[in-house]
Amino acid sequence: MDTANLSAFLAVATTGSFSRAAEQLHLTQPAVSKRIAMLEQQLNARLFDRIGRKVALTEAGRALKPRAHEVLGLLNDTRRALSNLSDNVQGRLSMATSHHIGLHRLPPILREFTRAYPKVALDIQFLDSEIAYEKVLHGEIELAVITLAPEVEAPVVSELIWHDPLDLVIAPEHPLTQSSQLELAQLAEYPAVFPGVNTFTHRIVSTLFELHKITPNISMSTNYMETIKMMVSIGLAWSVLPRSMLDEQVKALAIPGIQMQRDLGCIWHSGRTRSNAALALIKLLQQAGDIKGEKA
Repeated sequence: MDTANLSAFLAVATTGSFSRAAEQLHLTQPAVSKRIAMLEQQLNARLFDRIGRKVALTEAGRALKPRAHEVLGLLNDTRRALSNLSDNVQGRLSMATSHHIGLHRLPPILREFTRAYPKVALDIQFLDSEIAYEKVLHGEIELAVITLAPEVEAPVVSELIWHDPLDLVIAPEHPLTQSSQLELAQLAEYPAVFPGVNTFTHRIVSTLFELHKITPNISMSTNYMETIKMMVSIGLAWSVLPRSMLDEQVKALAIPGIQMQRDLGCIWHSGRTRSNAALALIKLLQQAGDIKGEKA
């Protein structure tokens, strides 16, 4: 069975689209369709139902999906193990990072990495941290540099790289700037824009308000910190931002006893052999971070 056919199958199964799978694999759509047809012929089973533009897994397809992940994961793990027998840092490194970390933390580290290890081909996906976590868990990518989950459970392993303090923020001209003794409950009187409901950051902020038995007035939510900052800066809402993003466009609120922080770091699957490339990148992350050997 050709592993390229299995890869095409998983791409279609994950994206739910032959065209998006083709984009992901850098192939034409007919090439992806041909690989799926060959796989269906080899297995003597239909793997997808095609109804109009919708693609859905058949019962056989649903049965194959976890096994395809397992087969490809084992092959990739074998390749990494054999490659690691030498000290060469080369080959393909599949990794993911969140948009925020990719914009604000990673560029100098990746610049140093590519200069030091020019034979490594970086395959970087920009994903929400929660999606990247799932992809590492299922062996779809080797390494992710993300906002760490409040609780990281086996078989995922985490390395804490940065503490990332979070601040409650408003526009400089917001009415709350006039309050001399601000309390958390006062925020509930004004609209808020929150991090996306499924994000680890949303969980941190929501927990704070739940502990104080306060229901914030959430007008909308988004996964993109840059969008949150824009909306706060023009006075549409208050929100929470990493302290590293603060400038003259927004004002941090000082509320006695209120502190928030999220942890940023890298994760990998404990059951997968880390490539020399992944080990080299983790070492650079550790050197660049503000945490020395502290586990999340």
